[in-house]
Amino acid sequence: MGSRITRPRGGARGAAVEIRRATAGDARRLTKLVRGSHAYRGPYASMVAGYRVGQDYIETHEVYVATGEDGRVLGFYALVLDPPELDLMFVADDAQGLGIGRRLVGHLTGRAREAGLDAVRVVAHPPAEGFYRSVGALRTGTVAARPPAVPWDRPEMVLPVGPGDGVTAREGR
Repeated sequence: MGSRITRPRGGARGAAVEIRRATAGDARRLTKLVRGSHAYRGPYASMVAGYRVGQDYIETHEVYVATGEDGRVLGFYALVLDPPELDLMFVADDAQGLGIGRRLVGHLTGRAREAGLDAVRVVAHPPAEGFYRSVGALRTGTVAARPPAVPWDRPEMVLPVGPGDGVTAREGR
């Protein structure tokens, strides 16, 4: 079941964003979003070079996609339930700053809560640490580099999943 939400700012007023379960048919668009992300240029390029979000991955994991009214993919996340971890989260470069990431995290915490989880592990892309902290994640440590695919240390965090959705509360909803 999808969740319709209004875009907080930017774009046309009243433009809606839908967060829905990804389907196998979304695989190519999600792969394109990952590989084209500006956050993974330069020294971080090796992390997504050749990366593929396959149909089997979508069918096996809890993958949710945010789309605009025109059907364009604005972002997505993948939640692993056992052990609980945010495996992937990407927002399209031209949709950043529109609140899509916050909406995805709000959806993620709601889904995690429904699954009976009290927290979700997040191993973040180093430049994304500030974003995750802004939505309530707490730093718990560092995951050491694993060259050649991941030649840098990454912040390890935990995102609490409480009885209420802190992201929604901070948005004033």
